[in-house]
Amino acid sequence: MFTIEQIKEAHSKVKSGSDFPAYIQDILKLGVKKYETFVSDGHTIYFGENNNTIQSPARYEPLVITATCDPESFKADLKAHQQGRTDYATFCKSCAAFGVNNCIVDTDKMTCTYYDTTENEILAEIIPH
Repeated sequence: MFTIEQIKEAHSKVKSGSDFPAYIQDILKLGVKKYETFVSDGHTIYFGENNNTIQSPARYEPLVITATCDPESFKADLKAHQQGRTDYATFCKSCAAFGVNNCIVDTDKMTCTYYDTTENEILAEIIPH
């Protein structure tokens, strides 16, 4: 079973959204099957084999998630982040402002899916590998 320390080590290599695919490959090797990150404070629940889970602590002070989602603004901001034009903290703040509540990464399907506060899917992307 993987540890939060191993995940932190893999994540330490991520400097921008452009590093995300390599990070996914690293945690896949650790045995992470899926994870869910919450924009409100950055905590993440990681899922492994046999329903094993671990949870990271909050990564930053709580953000207020806007109740009304703005998918088009979010998609534009996500693209900028993926191109390395914003750091993670900036991306999380804009996610909150655009109504993104959480995202689920599935390492088996190689997808990253974003949801609003009412659990409606905003965007599902294939993770390049």
